[in-house]
Amino acid sequence: MILYPLYIDPGTGSMLFSILIGAAATLYFLARALIIKAKVVFSGGRAAVNAALSHPYVVYSEGKQYWNVFKPILDEFEKQGKSLIFFTSSEDDPVFNTNYAFIKAEYIGEGNRAFARLNMLQADFCLMTTPGLNVYQLKRSKMVKHYSHVLHAPVDATMYRLFGLDYFDSVLLTGDFQAQDLRTLEGQRRLPEKKLITVGCTYLDVYAERIKQIKKEENHQFTVLVSPSWGPSALLARFGERLLSPLLKTGWSVIVRPHPQSKKSEAAMLEALEVKYRENAHLEWDFERENIYSLVKADIMISDFSGIIYDYAFLCDKPVIYVKQGIDIRAYDADDLGENPLDELWQFKTLKKIGIELKEEHFDHIGEVIRNAADSVELRQARQKAKEEAWQYPGEAGKRIARFMIETVQV
Repeated sequence: MILYPLYIDPGTGSMLFSILIGAAATLYFLARALIIKAKVVFSGGRAAVNAALSHPYVVYSEGKQYWNVFKPILDEFEKQGKSLIFFTSSEDDPVFNTNYAFIKAEYIGEGNRAFARLNMLQADFCLMTTPGLNVYQLKRSKMVKHYSHVLHAPVDATMYRLFGLDYFDSVLLTGDFQAQDLRTLEGQRRLPEKKLITVGCTYLDVYAERIKQIKKEENHQFTVLVSPSWGPSALLARFGERLLSPLLKTGWSVIVRPHPQSKKSEAAMLEALEVKYRENAHLEWDFERENIYSLVKADIMISDFSGIIYDYAFLCDKPVIYVKQGIDIRAYDADDLGENPLDELWQFKTLKKIGIELKEEHFDHIGEVIRNAADSVELRQARQKAKEEAWQYPGEAGKRIARFMIETVQV
């Protein structure tokens, strides 16, 4: 009898590894919970078990890149003297450098390890930016009374992967316009209505204040910021050097800020571009957690369908050039909104009003396109109108979210 070595393809191996890691993490936290229960029972009786394990308010952050989304909320809880648990998947999350008295921060690991902890959570209110609750590994805990999702971009709420927001009890909006499509999906999928509360945009509130403190650059050189989304339809993945090479020939300063997900999902593509332009003194790569410094430095932005377009337009009030992409939205909630959802989504209709389209056939004389892309009264007015629609209650988001959380728990 001939024995053949057992072969497991990489995809199956990865899945099995994830299952094993998830099972191990689940057993760890289950054992930890049992130990806590045992200590409480022996020290004061069963009546105190729930108090030992339960939290009134929990916030979960996938990583330090979301710090400015949550900071205004934590600040408000601290101001009111209300206790809150902040779980994070970043060991170096900025929360650990704060001096909060009422905010308790804890690193709970990444991926399945974090989900194992969250899936056993006991809380009155859990707030997160993470979509896909009860769809993939992140499950609704039966011991959490209310799950809330806070939107972290002033764009359409249906541009998440399928069923991204379906199983939350509430969604906190940056603008009223985001509610209509969510209601449409609820009707189509026969879901119970969620609470849809317009609160504003926390991180834009933070950046708006910080921009006031940034000093203007001396001897400023005209700067173009290339800041796309990620994936096969995005600007860098689709065009790469076909866009960057003619842009660099202009002699202007160019900042390329890839989407944070590109570093994880498109590392080979980015590395090839970095190698090609390594000796070019006009090109600067920006991989920093915060985009604010590149936004302030740039005189004009080139992007695709990335939400950073609206950060730039709303915070800096400068012109945007966009490359229209054939986005495949079949994996997104927006695909269920009608026959031509891209023509109806707020962010794409608005982009045509506030931006200047750049076509591929114009790449070779992109310098001329940019020079002719002068700002106009019409563009400025369109940006202001979009800002009023998508970033409501500027400066108030942290207070409004904290108020909603507290009122929901107290009911």
